[in-house]
Amino acid sequence: MSVNGVTGTSDVYSAYSTAAQTARTETKAETTNEAKTTESAGVVYEPSAEAKAASTKKYTPDANMIARLKADADARTSQLRSLVEQMMTKQGQTYGKANDIWSFLSSGNFTVDPATKAQAQADIAEDGYWGVNQTSQRILDFATALTGGDPDKIEDMRAAFEKGYKLAEKKWGGELPDICKKTYDAVFAGFDKMAEEAGIES
Repeated sequence: MSVNGVTGTSDVYSAYSTAAQTARTETKAETTNEAKTTESAGVVYEPSAEAKAASTKKYTPDANMIARLKADADARTSQLRSLVEQMMTKQGQTYGKANDIWSFLSSGNFTVDPATKAQAQADIAEDGYWGVNQTSQRILDFATALTGGDPDKIEDMRAAFEKGYKLAEKKWGGELPDICKKTYDAVFAGFDKMAEEAGIES
């Protein structure tokens, strides 16, 4: 083998080695630049469709439910008034002579026939229309329908209920019966639960 052959091979290897080193350096530089770009950009949060929909949710009153609840309450109140009117008539009093139906009831100055008493007892029973469970649930349903379920309105509804309760006491002429107090507590517990489910601290 000639000296020139060995020398020629060495030159070719040297050229190849230099080219490979240059390619490695360029690749490393590109990788470093990409890493720097990623670091500077940071993590970008792209909200899901559900998250976008939740953030733009609008709360509107449920007019149909409000109308249904009001109609039902009016009908039941009319029934209650009719029962009271019957009690008063049977005592020789007329409905028109009473200054206030609630004052009349709170006085306890009346007698009740068996049929009326049975109906009243059924109405205020645990599962009755005027019982604690149904009455408190109707109040909560009405509050939800009025606000469209907006959790930010819970405290406003609570304050409105408390104001209404105090007005009822004033009309009654003092503390309301025990069943009313239990209903008050049940409504407040319902508002507390709604706030808890919405993640609102009281």
